[in-house]
Amino acid sequence: MLKNNGESRALSTLRQVLPWTSALVVIAALWTGWVFFSRYEDSREVERQAEQKQANADREILDKLGGDKLTILDFYASPAAIHRGTHASLCYGVSNAKSVTIDPGLGEWRPALSRCIDITPSRTTTYTLTARNAKGASATETASVVVR
Repeated sequence: MLKNNGESRALSTLRQVLPWTSALVVIAALWTGWVFFSRYEDSREVERQAEQKQANADREILDKLGGDKLTILDFYASPAAIHRGTHASLCYGVSNAKSVTIDPGLGEWRPALSRCIDITPSRTTTYTLTARNAKGASATETASVVVR
């Protein structure tokens, strides 16, 4: 009978403690879930802000490069005056071009945002850059090199 009485007390104590233990486990699970969810939401907000910042930076760069229209960003000679037999650099930058041609005599070049070509003109020369886009539109610009 003693054995039965001891088991009965243990069972009774277990029945009293079990609801509180279950409640604590549920509270701990809810708290843990809330912590993970709030951290997830915080990280999603940081990602949204980073994406917006990148979109604004991309839009600013696109505006500087002329959007989707054909644009000659620059075309110049450096130095603009040379002595006969020395060389200069003829530099260009285009946006949204499919082809680039430089006359006289330099021919076709690949479109680039920034490119320089070494030249050695024998006399003063004015170069003409013609850029064309896929739709057939063109833009031109000139740059001169004075030879002394």
